[in-house]
Amino acid sequence: EVQLQASGGGWVQPGGSLRLSCAASGFALDDYGIAWFRQAPGKEREGVSFINVGRKFYSNSVKGRFTISRDNAKNTVYLQMNSLKPEDTAVYYCARASRLPFSLWRDPPNYHYWGQGTQVTVSS
Repeated sequence: EVQLQASGGGWVQPGGSLRLSCAASGFALDDYGIAWFRQAPGKEREGVSFINVGRKFYSNSVKGRFTISRDNAKNTVYLQMNSLKPEDTAVYYCARASRLPFSLWRDPPNYHYWGQGTQVTVSS
C-alpha cells in the first residue's frame, strides 16, 4: 500500500528553522518524483518544492531559504526550511508525482498520493 507520512511541523519565530520529513512506504522512493505543497486558510494549495533522481525545483517565494533532499536508505524526503517568514505559515503536504512535464510540477492534479499534512506556524 502506498503511504506518505508528513511530520516535523511546529511553531517557530520569524527567522527560525524547521525540517519537515516525508516518510514513504509501499514503493521505492527513488522511482518517483516527490513534491512539497502548502495550503493556508482561504488560499489555493501551492507547490513549494520538488525532487526526483535528477532534478530539484523551488517556488520563487522559497528559493534560497528552503532545501529539499532525499535519503533513499530511509525512504524519506526532507524539506529544510530556514529564514522562515510569517507568510510561510500553512499546512505542508508531501505528494507523489505521476509522470509529468517538469514545467507542470506545481499542479496538484499531477499528484495522486498525498500525506496527511503537518502544520507550520511562523509568528512572534
